Amino acid sequence: MRETFPLFPEQASSMAPHVDHLYFYLLLVSFFFATLIALAVIYFAIKYRRRSESELPRGVEGSLKLEVAWTVIPLFITLTFFFWGANLFFAMNRPPTHALEIYVVGKQWMWKIQHADGQREINELHVPVGRAVRLTLTSEDVIHDFFVPAFRMKKDVVPGRYATAWFEATRPGRYHVFCAQYCGTKHSAMIGWVEAMDPLAFQNWLAGGTGSESLASAGAKLFAQHACNTCHRPDSLARGPNLEGLFGKTVTLQDGRTLVADESYIRESIVAPNAKLVTGFQPIMPTFQGLISEEGLLQLVAYIKSLSKAGSSPAGVAPAVKESAPEREAPK
Repeated sequence: MRETFPLFPEQASSMAPHVDHLYFYLLLVSFFFATLIALAVIYFAIKYRRRSESELPRGVEGSLKLEVAWTVIPLFITLTFFFWGANLFFAMNRPPTHALEIYVVGKQWMWKIQHADGQREINELHVPVGRAVRLTLTSEDVIHDFFVPAFRMKKDVVPGRYATAWFEATRPGRYHVFCAQYCGTKHSAMIGWVEAMDPLAFQNWLAGGTGSESLASAGAKLFAQHACNTCHRPDSLARGPNLEGLFGKTVTLQDGRTLVADESYIRESIVAPNAKLVTGFQPIMPTFQGLISEEGLLQLVAYIKSLSKAGSSPAGVAPAVKESAPEREAPK
């Protein structure tokens, strides 16, 4: 009966049991106090009912101990909600350092997935069991929501920005992906699957791919194609920031602010290069807004990230996404 009409989706990720435990705790506390209050209302309604027209209620004196008790006890209980929930929130929003990188683009009405090594999928996501997977998500059109009930994972996918989510599948299987945000007439048809596989089976699946080039390699070609390397150079002729080793570092802006060069910053630097100018550089980089697809932007981001890992740029390209000028890769 449970398998035919399950009350809850199965738990298939490392975070799913933690989410369910908090949920059941909230349900238990809510049920306890709802029952307690309902019984108290019934009891007092009967005990202190007015038995005749002439009956007058007796005066009630306040009790400091009672006031303190029903203030402190609920406060303590609500603090357990807060700290437990905050701890879970931070855990769910901090991907492990060496998680598998996968990029997801939402589009009416499909999910387009790109693996770092070049594998592409539509409405399907193959992942290995027992390894953390970090998703970088964005949308080409309207707001979507990437929701995997079995993983207890749900993330808004907003056009013009990157969102990050992660999960670690704990058992092989095929799990539904839904769009949990109304996105148009075919919203209900925007359904996909996560295929959690044994690590060996996953490697065999990757090996049987189409042989597409990696995202970083495709990004390097875009970078060179749009001549971004003419400004983003590691020498004295550079007119834009050097991109080698940039990703994940702190940059200083002309207004004195500092920020970390993450995926969102790199993307913004490509489509709106004058929004956050890096100190020491002029606003000479043109915008690529509307000239490059979201998939192309992801490729450029992957390329710039690879420069921080590899320490060198392919084909003599010197990328960077720091601030203004060419720094935000060339559009596609």
